[in-house]
Amino acid sequence: MSEFLKAMAFRHACKAFDTEKQIPAEQFEQILEVARTSPSSFGMEPWRLIVVRKPALRKALKSACWNQNQITDCSELVILTTDNDTVRSGTPYVRKMFERRGLPSDAVDTYMGVYKNYLEPIECDEVLLENWTAKQCYIALANMMTYAATLEIDSCPIEGFDKEEVEAILDLEYGHSVAVLCAFGYRVNPQSPQKRLDVKQIIEYR
Repeated sequence: MSEFLKAMAFRHACKAFDTEKQIPAEQFEQILEVARTSPSSFGMEPWRLIVVRKPALRKALKSACWNQNQITDCSELVILTTDNDTVRSGTPYVRKMFERRGLPSDAVDTYMGVYKNYLEPIECDEVLLENWTAKQCYIALANMMTYAATLEIDSCPIEGFDKEEVEAILDLEYGHSVAVLCAFGYRVNPQSPQKRLDVKQIIEYR
């Protein structure tokens, strides 16, 4: 079995973290670097990550996250938020993201047009825009969790939370929203057997 597949087998949604064991700073920085270098639609990188370390802030967030112990017990808590307004079509940010490719101005204009045609039906609805940027966050999240597993660091993605309450606690700027939270650390209990559908049930060849 490849090292990648071993990591996939190791990874699970860890529910109980060892409160006495901390992730080495260098390894955690690598996990964050994996998020930074993850792919995103049109290369827009709409994610903004908040690493929550203050005990009081974690305690407040726990109450807004269905009182899940992972919030306060994990070594590192990462909140993936989206910068929705920045990635709207026609913004200076979007142009800059295309210009950094070293393209001539006419090619940048072409990309801006393609991007506008794609995003206009999405950005006219705030919910659709948030869903689109959140999907990009999940790409980064999956990479972070899998890479962490290669280091035998556990993780738990957390979608069970009151979105408005969490955003209020974080005092997010207008146009930003919370996509998902993820706890990182080390397991206390043995991993339960991994349950997955058989490959024949999920793959169809045509």
